[in-house]
Amino acid sequence: MLVDTHCHLDFEDLVAEQKDILARARQVGVQQIITIGIDLPTSRRAIALAEANGEIYATIGIHPHNACALSSKVSQELLTLGRKSQVVAYGEIGLDFYRNYKPRPVQISCLHEQLNVARQLGLPVVIHDRDAHEEVLQVLQEQKAWEIGGAMHCFSGDWLFAKKCLDLGFYLSIAGPVTFAKAQILQNVARQCPLDRLLLETDAPFLAPVPKRGKRNEPAFLIHTAEKIASLRNLPLEEVAMQTTLNARKLFKLPKVGGETTSERNE
Repeated sequence: MLVDTHCHLDFEDLVAEQKDILARARQVGVQQIITIGIDLPTSRRAIALAEANGEIYATIGIHPHNACALSSKVSQELLTLGRKSQVVAYGEIGLDFYRNYKPRPVQISCLHEQLNVARQLGLPVVIHDRDAHEEVLQVLQEQKAWEIGGAMHCFSGDWLFAKKCLDLGFYLSIAGPVTFAKAQILQNVARQCPLDRLLLETDAPFLAPVPKRGKRNEPAFLIHTAEKIASLRNLPLEEVAMQTTLNARKLFKLPKVGGETTSERNE
């Protein structure tokens, strides 16, 4: 069994084929999927998808590209949404100093505010970090983010940065780029990270792994990322699948398939 801990099932690229996409995911063992909110509309859609499909779970939050949209009213609505049983994390939140779609001080303020909301909800966080490693670490340290925990989405740093994230108690979430031939820094992280601190994700519809690179990504392609990590670590695929699934269940409080229900998980 595999868990896709980060994708965007509500994006237009995936909505039209949702039934087939979920069927293909199940065929390769992806039995639980977390679909991500990046603003209020996508957060609402993520929850609706989770309400309609037992294998889907949702997150809520404001992506750094949308940081200017955060207000006290929006924060209050996110607090309300975050109490729904299908919501397992707060995010995708963080800093993006590569695109710089929003001023850096605004992004930093938005991240601080949302970490406070996540703390009120008792939810782990999903952190977006692009070209902002030290700034992200500083905010997480200031907010004592180890108290709520979370995942570094689509991890892109080196092993030194990885160790700092691990020291904060965070998980490293590995996506399709680990399969790219030139991704030696990321591959080194995937080799060295303790297996009980690794998560797998697709970030679908983006970042399709080899041998699907260049195509629209989807949860079924998670198997290729899992196979690559197993190869890098010289481990059986089954061991990587089992441990990363246990990690996802621990962080996001996911139920066992066919056993514990969503309502039981929140009692």
